[in-house]
Amino acid sequence: MPDNSIDLPFDTPAEKAAEDSVPVSAPLAVRMRPRALSEVVGHAHILGKGCLLPRLIESDNFGSLIFYGPPGCGKTTLAGVIARETKSRFVKINAVLSNVAQLRDILSEARYRRRERTILFIDEIHRFNKSQQDLLLPDVEEGNVRLIGATTQNPGFYINAPLLSRSHLFKLEPLGLDDIVAVLRRALSDRARGLGEMEISAEDSVLSGIASVCDGDLRRALNALETIAFAVGGRGTIGESDIEVFAKERRVRYDADEDEHYDTISAFIKSVRGCDPDAAMYWLAKMLVGGEDPRFIARRLLILASEDVGLADSRGILIANAAFDACERVGQPECELNLAHATLFLATAPKSNSATNALFAAKAEVKNKPVQPVPLHLRDAHNSTNRKFGNGAEYIYNHDCPDFISGQDYLEKNVKLYNPTNYGSEKQIAERLQGFREIKRRIQNAGKSKR
Repeated sequence: MPDNSIDLPFDTPAEKAAEDSVPVSAPLAVRMRPRALSEVVGHAHILGKGCLLPRLIESDNFGSLIFYGPPGCGKTTLAGVIARETKSRFVKINAVLSNVAQLRDILSEARYRRRERTILFIDEIHRFNKSQQDLLLPDVEEGNVRLIGATTQNPGFYINAPLLSRSHLFKLEPLGLDDIVAVLRRALSDRARGLGEMEISAEDSVLSGIASVCDGDLRRALNALETIAFAVGGRGTIGESDIEVFAKERRVRYDADEDEHYDTISAFIKSVRGCDPDAAMYWLAKMLVGGEDPRFIARRLLILASEDVGLADSRGILIANAAFDACERVGQPECELNLAHATLFLATAPKSNSATNALFAAKAEVKNKPVQPVPLHLRDAHNSTNRKFGNGAEYIYNHDCPDFISGQDYLEKNVKLYNPTNYGSEKQIAERLQGFREIKRRIQNAGKSKR
């Protein structure tokens, strides 16, 4: 069954007290969840002085909101706080567990109870398909519900444009180390909602260690603290050794089909392009530890070998292709060595995007200007009919010429598209091309003088 928890408005002190009570058996992360905006830590970029969101909450004058950020950064908590601050009826559902019929029932009840001002919180809203998202639009537009959607994926890709255009979008970042440590410290001392009754102590360095292995996920950090606290026992002290087991089981935040996937491969490619082998190896390791398909990494290296290294060191594409072949033939974990080899070679290689630029320039020339006909001397002459039309009649075979340069033109109107750099092997290519052009110029000038 979906999590359709409904919180009624705080009409009386008794109702509010009941709402504030959380079973002592609830997980520490639930008990320590902020109940007011003043208790929310971090997110100064959206909750700081002068920011839009606090003003919207204070005025109780806002439509729909979309919270975008990684797991454990406080999206659900913030939605609950907003409902409390505005004394709204709070309906919480998970898009994975809900269906159209349940959504219709919730919207119908919101229309019936419109005076209570319903906030509909949809966790993982990116999991809703287009029809489910479209179903929300009429009630959002008419103000029957105020939608708060939470997503770990880029809303621009997963949320319908009409719904997104009717919402304020806020991006939540992972909590900083100091923010998490502050909450963990509060949890240890809070006797009403935290672990204060256990009288457990811990140095800030230890709490920082817990926070660091949780990668900005406050929920994971609180869960870890609670587990360690029960293992230590009442009046105990949490030491460095107590968190070692969590450090060994540390999970890297990485989803193969979400933002971490695209952001990390982007950082990896840009590090290789930027000639930073250390950064490139770091992002490579993050992807491999996170479970990325090594063939995906190899494909991107194969593209980069031509796009960014190119003719500055043409061995790059051979190395990248060999790494891709190893991923296909060898598999993990051994193929990771081949990926490391290719990554370091390409990161330390001289760079040139001249091949990329030449291709783009050539395509622009073809698309935007009159297409040149193939010169007669270059046309196919493999049959008698073509030869009858003069195809290839004046073509000069380069290998029969001194320096292998015939002096002929290969376009009716010459266009400069390839501009070699002065880096790596391409410097030699540039010098060789200059020599070719000088020989061609001498031949053509000699032909003109004979005429």
